[in-house]
Amino acid sequence: MSKIAVFFAEGYEEIEALTVVDLCRRAGIETLMVGVTDDKCVTGSHKIPVVMDMGIVDVDFDSLDMIVLPGGMPGTRNLEACELLMEQVDSFYAQGKGVAAICAAPSVLGHCGILKGKKACCYPGFEEHLDGAEVTFDSVEVVDNVITSRGMGCAISFGLAIVERFVGKDAADKLAEGIIYKE
Repeated sequence: MSKIAVFFAEGYEEIEALTVVDLCRRAGIETLMVGVTDDKCVTGSHKIPVVMDMGIVDVDFDSLDMIVLPGGMPGTRNLEACELLMEQVDSFYAQGKGVAAICAAPSVLGHCGILKGKKACCYPGFEEHLDGAEVTFDSVEVVDNVITSRGMGCAISFGLAIVERFVGKDAADKLAEGIIYKE
């Protein structure tokens, strides 16, 4: 079974994070909600507190197949300020493991040099942070082991792209049908 972790930092965008968690769990993908601090509860940018499965120091990164970074402000900056997470993002990319980011969070991947020569998308106004990327305005871009997306309104497409990566297009299409989603 595939296993991913969605990382939460104070000020994350709730819909972007929780949509991925919901869709991936529905698809049978083991999905951890991980706080970048030791706080058991992390509050999003719209003041919605969510209880984490664990803190980052308790994560067995070797057991994970993908790291997911939701956007939001100041959540994106707080993710990027987490040294352990940034080391793991670099390591995952180097190993060919999955790295996914939505909204402002693709800027983190841009700053790491991960997007060079790849199609990528992000929240409007963050394009200059996608260092070396071929910026698009599609809802989701999937290139090799990297998935990027534009924002809250694209959260279902983003989550379904992650589902498709791990359980296939048919399963993602069936899930989309089951939740009455049409792009």
